Formats: sequence, structure tokens, C-alpha cells
Amino acid sequence: MDDIPLSQLFGALFVLILLSAFFSSSETGMMALNRYRLRHLVKDKHRGAMLANALLEKPDRLIGLILLGNNLVNILAASIATVIAVRLYGELGIALTPLILTPIILIFAETAPKTWAAVRPEKIAFPSAYILTPLLKVCYPVVFVISKISNGLIALFGINVHDQENAPMTREELRTVVREAGSMIPRRHQRMLLSILDLENETVDDIMVQRNDIVGIDLNDPPDEIIDQLARCQHARLVVYRENIDNITGMLHIRHALRILRDTTGFNVNELEKIVTEPYYVPEGTPLHIQLVNFQRLRKRNGLVVDEYGVIQGMVTLEDILEEIVGEFTTDLQTFNLYIHPQEDGSYIIDGTASIRDINRQLHWHLPVNGPKTLNGLILEHLEDIPETGTSLRIANYTVEITQAGDNAVKTARMSVLEKKNLELELG
Repeated sequence: MDDIPLSQLFGALFVLILLSAFFSSSETGMMALNRYRLRHLVKDKHRGAMLANALLEKPDRLIGLILLGNNLVNILAASIATVIAVRLYGELGIALTPLILTPIILIFAETAPKTWAAVRPEKIAFPSAYILTPLLKVCYPVVFVISKISNGLIALFGINVHDQENAPMTREELRTVVREAGSMIPRRHQRMLLSILDLENETVDDIMVQRNDIVGIDLNDPPDEIIDQLARCQHARLVVYRENIDNITGMLHIRHALRILRDTTGFNVNELEKIVTEPYYVPEGTPLHIQLVNFQRLRKRNGLVVDEYGVIQGMVTLEDILEEIVGEFTTDLQTFNLYIHPQEDGSYIIDGTASIRDINRQLHWHLPVNGPKTLNGLILEHLEDIPETGTSLRIANYTVEITQAGDNAVKTARMSVLEKKNLELELG
């Protein structure tokens, strides 16, 4: 090298540093690729993605090729830098070479390229795949030997490089992906996707209409009352029973009852009983995603939730499950006015039988839903006793005053959100 001009040596050193930067950035870019997006691009026949995916299918050979090239150019760069330093500074240049070359390679051939590749992996990995693919074919014998030796050493620790972990994305990981999608997925669609994932964590007990709130027809009632109930009913399907809901006759579709209502010769309970259908029973604790499939498979739209003794606990409908995913189809003012009564001072008089989930949904509150399903049950759980009228308590960040109690239950309660200043005073 004594006959080679310094300008050519500096040029060769510059080229080697660029090659080192290429191998370093290629390694980081390949490993930082989003595998799910990569598969999507492969399906779309993206040439760079297809080449990168083929290289990543055998990561031991890809890493062996990159490290072979990287170490080779770094060694050559160190040798040329030493020659340059000796020709410029004599024997002192041998000591100066590591001090000068190390920060240059560290900054320009390692840190900067790898950082760029980590931030923009596709911009580095896909173009690099066009170079690495033919380079792997040229260097295949050397890379093959290196891979075999390294894989053998790894096997001593009980690791098989061919058993790549391609575990599917967990529900929590998918939830994180949806939340971090940002503007790529509209916020409403994000909520719907997250609601679908939450179906596995919720059961029919969480959304069912409570037993006491089930609307039905008692066949033992006077005919005039039954006709009036059918004429004024706002539900598409009703439970039909005798005396009490535990003695169910079946389910009635209001549309099928129109013929009976048009009969001017007189109302016959027996005719009504003939058009009811067999009720569909759902075990309590059934996850919503399973019940949704069951409704679809059995072509049902509602079911009666029963406990282990067969006692009816409530009723769940297909609409209730769909509303858990897409939100309420309409604003149910009747339900709001029936159970929740806004007051002038900003508080609410709420019926004890009101569902906690309905309260949270309509008032945008965050009452605990992991325990009791009704407001009455929530209050009794906190007090561990039957309260008297006038009893006050705090549940989470909400104040509760019992306004009416009787028959071993809370009839109504006045509730309001505890203001932030008052909450700080209590905690302080």
C-alpha cells in the first residue's frame, strides 16, 4: 500500500464506512419491520416486501450475511486507517488509529444508520433486500458454514433456530394496536373494535333485563287488560306466563297477535296461547361472544337467563349485545325518564332497580360494574345492611342519599358527582 496515493486510501476508507453503515442499517431495518404489515404488503405483491420476507424466513442466514459483510468492511477500514495514520504520523499513528477511527465508525457507521433504520425500517429494509438477496447467493457457502456453526453452539443451550415464535397476537396486544392506530381508524370504529374484544370479558348477566323489569303478559289477567297491554306495548316480543314469571307459557311476537286484536267477536286467551313459541333459555354467566354466536346459529333474538336451579334471572336480547358493540341504536327516552330523573340542583333521583350499566351509559358515569348489577344491589353491598330513608354514603366519586326505602330494598336514591374540590378536601 505504500505506492497507493493517500487520496485513494481516504476514498477507499470512505467507501468502507458507507458499506459498514449499509450493513448496520440493514440489520436494524430488517429486524424492526412490522411483521403484520409486512405480510399485508406481501399479499399486495410488493416486490421489496416479498424479498425482505424471504430473507426473514431464515434469520440465521440473514444475520450471518450481514455480520459477515459488516465485520469484513470494518476490518478493512481499520487496516486502511492504520496505513494512513502511519504514513502521516509514523509509529505514533498506530496508537492514534483506534482513537480516531472508533468514534467515526460508532457515529457514522453504527449509531446514526441504526437509528434511522429503527425509525424508518421500511425505507431501509426494502431497498436493502434488493442488494442482500443476490449477495446471499454469492456468499451462500460461507454464510452456510457460519450459520451451521453458530446454530450448533446455540443448540447446546436447547434452542432450535427453526422454531421461530410466530405466536398469534393476544387480545391485549390487538387492543393496543387498535388504540395506537390514531387517525388510520376513525375513533368510532376504534370503540367498536374494542367493544368486540371486550365481549369475551362480559356475560349475559351484565346486560340482561333484570327479572323484575321483564315485560310480560299474565294470562290470568282480565281480557280487557291483556288487550290494552298488547295495544300499548312498545316491545316486539313479550313473555307470556300464568300468575308469575316462573310459570312461563312461551314467547309472543306482537305481530302475530294482530290477528287476535282485529277479531271483533271477542278476545280468547286460548287463541293467544296457541300462537306463543317455546322460550329459549340461556345459562347465567354465558360470555357475550358465545351468546352472539348462539343467537345466530339458532336464529333467536332473545333468551331468558336462568341460574343453576332453572330460576329465571332476567332476559337478554340480540339488540342488547349489538348495542354493546356499536352503541345504542336510539336514545331510549322512556328508559331514561322511567329510572333517572334529573333535578334542578344537578343531582338525579334514580330508581333502585336501575341497571348500573344503564346509569353509566346514560349519565357517562363510572360506577363499579364488577359486582351487583342494580343500584339497589350496589348500595346494599357497600352498607352490608338494609338502609333507612335519609341514609347517606359515598360510592367511588359519587354521593348517594337514600330518598325512599322499603320491602328490604332501596326504592329511590338521590345521586350526584362529588366535585373535585370537595373530593380534595376529603382526601386532604
